[in-house]
Amino acid sequence: MASEKILNEKKVIVSEIIDNIKNSESVILFQYQGLTVSEMSELRSKLNEINSSVKIYKNTLLKRALDELNINMDDFLDGPNAILFGDTLLEPIKVIADFAKNHDKLNIRVGIISGDVASLETIKEYASIPSREGLLTMLAGGMIQYVKDLSISLNLYAEQLGGKED
Repeated sequence: MASEKILNEKKVIVSEIIDNIKNSESVILFQYQGLTVSEMSELRSKLNEINSSVKIYKNTLLKRALDELNINMDDFLDGPNAILFGDTLLEPIKVIADFAKNHDKLNIRVGIISGDVASLETIKEYASIPSREGLLTMLAGGMIQYVKDLSISLNLYAEQLGGKED
């Protein structure tokens, strides 16, 4: 039987996992086997820039935490897994998806997005959404057409008024 000290350490880790999941907008479970230490360091540094982190836990402890949260991801808890905790919704998903494109050893499996389990397809859809800056640029581009049309209309109206005074 495991000692009281070991059981308490495991409880602390399970509670840490639960807190991380509850406090994260996006959680991604992925396999990292085959990535070098430098590649994992590169991923971690990219994620640190956007206040996100990667942790590696034993699958049994991760399962206990997920069971306490009533989240079923049992089909994905085999082999070596890492888990990404993101403070924001899109940026961590975009970073890990881009990293996975360049590193075929990284295999995104499943995620939790805003408290709901998300399949690989859903994660890919989120990854394809343009960044906030890209969306703002698209919005500005769309709005500028209306401003341009309004200025042309006002100019034509002004020319018509100018022609009637003659």
